[in-house]
Amino acid sequence: MAGKDRVASRRGRPRSAAAEHHAVIMDAVYVLLQEQSVRDLTMEAVAKQAGVGKPTLYKWWPTKAALVLAMFRERIANARPEPVQAKTAEETIRRGALGVIRALQGFLGKVLAELIAEGQSEPAIVRQLFDEHLRGRRAVDAAEIERGKANGELLADTDPELVLDAVFGAIYYRLLLRSAPLTEQYGVDLVKQVFQGVKVRPSQPSRRVADRRVARPGGRRRKNTSNQPPAKPGRRLRAV
Repeated sequence: MAGKDRVASRRGRPRSAAAEHHAVIMDAVYVLLQEQSVRDLTMEAVAKQAGVGKPTLYKWWPTKAALVLAMFRERIANARPEPVQAKTAEETIRRGALGVIRALQGFLGKVLAELIAEGQSEPAIVRQLFDEHLRGRRAVDAAEIERGKANGELLADTDPELVLDAVFGAIYYRLLLRSAPLTEQYGVDLVKQVFQGVKVRPSQPSRRVADRRVARPGGRRRKNTSNQPPAKPGRRLRAV
């Protein structure tokens, strides 16, 4: 029995030690990335900061990008608030866009942009980043746009994927290329502009439509150049 107890004890210690090492390593990555980029980060620096050997790191994460993605998943991305459904699809997407912009203005934006850059030489990282952190929320937003189509807010032929690309693609464009400041006002203006093209608008009064048909450019009506008197409503003129 004593031997079995010792075996059970030995089997239990590595699991708790592994969990402790994992937490220390995540802390080390988080701290180091406060002052340097993902590109400049090294496995040696992480091992030294965490007080573990490099073989321990490579046992769990085959590459530096995989290690940073693990930290991103545990310490940053999960802290973002979930989107709240609003009365309209436009308002819901606007709230989501502003939430993303606020998050990207801080440490999350820095690490995310650097992970995407690392993913250019390691495509699996970008795919994993999208699958774990973007795909789910994109599906929720797409469902919200479908709701807007169903209740008559949005045009029936609105493509949810294109709308989301137009909004969030533009946000990530500014994040990565820094073509202009990524501000909340930009998010408000962006969503407003995108939804102008897909919202259902009330039809114009028929009288105004008729006025536009007979009016010349500049607002002047056509003159009656014939010798016939103006036709009365509901009657046609006979040919002479």
